[in-house]
Amino acid sequence: MDDDRRDGAMGQGMRKSLSLWNFFTMGFGAIIGTGWVLLVGNWMVVGGGPMPAIIAFLIAMVLLVPVGAVFGELTAAIPISGGIVEYVDRSFGPTLSFFTGWMLTLSNCIICPWEAIAISTLLTEHFSHMPNLAWLTSVRLYTILGADVYLWPTVIAVGLSLLVVRLNFLGSGSSARLSVSLAKVLLAGMALTMVVALATGSSSNAMPVFSQVSNTAGGDTEATSLLGGILAVLVMTPFFFAGFDTIPQQAEEASEGLNWSTFGKIIPLTLIASGGFYVVCIYSFGTILPWVDFVKSPTPALAALESIDVLLYAVILVIATLGTLGPMNAFFGASTRLILAMARKDQLPSCLGTLDEEHGVPRIACIVMTVLTLAGPLLGPNTLVAITNVSARAIVLASTILSLSCLRLRRTEPDLPRPYRVPGGRPAIIWACLSGCVITAFMFLPMSPQGPSAGEWLVMVAWVILGLAIRGAHRMLTRPANAGGRTSPPPPLRPGDDRKNPGFQGPR
Repeated sequence: MDDDRRDGAMGQGMRKSLSLWNFFTMGFGAIIGTGWVLLVGNWMVVGGGPMPAIIAFLIAMVLLVPVGAVFGELTAAIPISGGIVEYVDRSFGPTLSFFTGWMLTLSNCIICPWEAIAISTLLTEHFSHMPNLAWLTSVRLYTILGADVYLWPTVIAVGLSLLVVRLNFLGSGSSARLSVSLAKVLLAGMALTMVVALATGSSSNAMPVFSQVSNTAGGDTEATSLLGGILAVLVMTPFFFAGFDTIPQQAEEASEGLNWSTFGKIIPLTLIASGGFYVVCIYSFGTILPWVDFVKSPTPALAALESIDVLLYAVILVIATLGTLGPMNAFFGASTRLILAMARKDQLPSCLGTLDEEHGVPRIACIVMTVLTLAGPLLGPNTLVAITNVSARAIVLASTILSLSCLRLRRTEPDLPRPYRVPGGRPAIIWACLSGCVITAFMFLPMSPQGPSAGEWLVMVAWVILGLAIRGAHRMLTRPANAGGRTSPPPPLRPGDDRKNPGFQGPR
């Protein structure tokens, strides 16, 4: 019996089965999803053309790559599940650690039901209009918040979601194989789009560089200049790069003998690959037709492909639907590992940290995420709109706190073995901190055009209150057993692990 099976069978830990390629495809699939097909027209409308959108995504990539390197340094140094909870705890204490982990859990767990809703929405609004598929909308179940919920799209969405859930219950190795397959599908879709753009389009279609458009399905261009258009798209980009944080959450399941120095490079590399994917996507779709005409359709990418070839349209539509499974798969795993980490630190009930003896996954946490994920298609597409942007705000906030933790740990734990270090040292970490603070200001300050709405503030405050209530109740119930106020012990160390670093799992 191999090592990871033996560990799982004995209930001593999580399976060690993830390779560097698994981590890369997990993060890449989590970032890309289906936004590249469904929202590329909106990016052009908001920015005033393909070029402002391309520049904005390139700037976002430059700002976020140092943040990814920070994740890489800390994860390679302390590779445990939900590691951000441990990193912030060692830097700033348990209170901020709980807040960071709880907000990141909100960010991650929202994505799973949202992607399930995206599947049913694609089936309802696009597949049902194709020949012989009208039956998809033949049975309307009910209307919720102005959106109709149909039987067959809901059944199919639940079925695909159950596939993701099942693979995650079987362990990280099974879910990783799904990520690899989906990454190949996404790359094939992008390659196909590039070929179409080169064959039928022209670079002149991306002109003018900036222009205000109005009365489009995606709204009006509010920016009045090229710079304004770039900034308008820039403040949106964190949501479309969210997902790179799923990579470190499952570091404890890395295969034996993994090169942790190389692992540290995977996260910034994933951000660069995703940024390149977005740039190619925007340019390709922005040159198929004159972009001012392209953006008039509600889903311009699909409309443009349908006008060229119906079969091509159907292929990309299938790829877009499968693309929803990438974020769902990655964020399901990341969410359960964050819950596991918080339970290990005694921030949540210890039952949430229980590992399945056969598969080595946090069983109760997986059940919680299963309920949330499967509820998505039943709630309709309008139910989660108010909290979608909360996901982007939470990941930006958590990433900023993590960058500050990395900087502090360089001072408080200088001897901590770091197989991978942020290129450029402290100046680069400071750059990551400043980048995070700037983006956080854009995302949270009331005077910012992208400041939280009243509904978003309500969701975030309610989530924090819920977390504090759970944490407080858990502490009251466990106080006699935890008289000294100590947190639950970290997972068992294995021979050769550095016992000076509590919570450390895996080779350095």
